[in-house]
Formats: sequence, C-alpha cells, structure tokens
Amino acid sequence: MSTPVFIQLRCRPGQTYAVAEAIVLREIHSELYSTSGDYDLLLKLYIPEGEDVGRWINDHLLDIPGIDRSLTTMTFRAF
Repeated sequence: MSTPVFIQLRCRPGQTYAVAEAIVLREIHSELYSTSGDYDLLLKLYIPEGEDVGRWINDHLLDIPGIDRSLTTMTFRAF
C-alpha cells in the first residue's frame, strides 16, 4: 500500500505555472491545485511502498526549477 502525502509548494515569483506544468509532465501527482496564502501549489501524491519518503520527494519533485520552499504533510491510516 502506498502512502498518501500532501505537499505545499512556494514558487519563485512568476514560476508557478512552469512548476505546475513540470509536475503534470512528470505524472507523479494524484491531485494538483493552485492555492492562496503562503504557498502557491498543493499536490497530493502517493509514495511507493518501501520508498524513503524524503528521498523520493527530493528525487522526483524538489529538483524542479522554480520551487522556493516546500511543506510536506504525512498521512496515517487512523480510521
């Protein structure tokens, strides 16, 4: 079973659309939204079972040019 993770991204000024397009082209997300507030994008993705979450995110997402900051929220099956 893969782990669902929510990631908020703050993009450099003028880079939000380019970052969103790069995410879409990589086909790593389940959902992707533009948001208001401190972060520009919110995405939901699933980390493959057995993968290190931090390493997977660094290797598959955070190398996209234009990302300034990220906030990752892990989920846990509680119900």
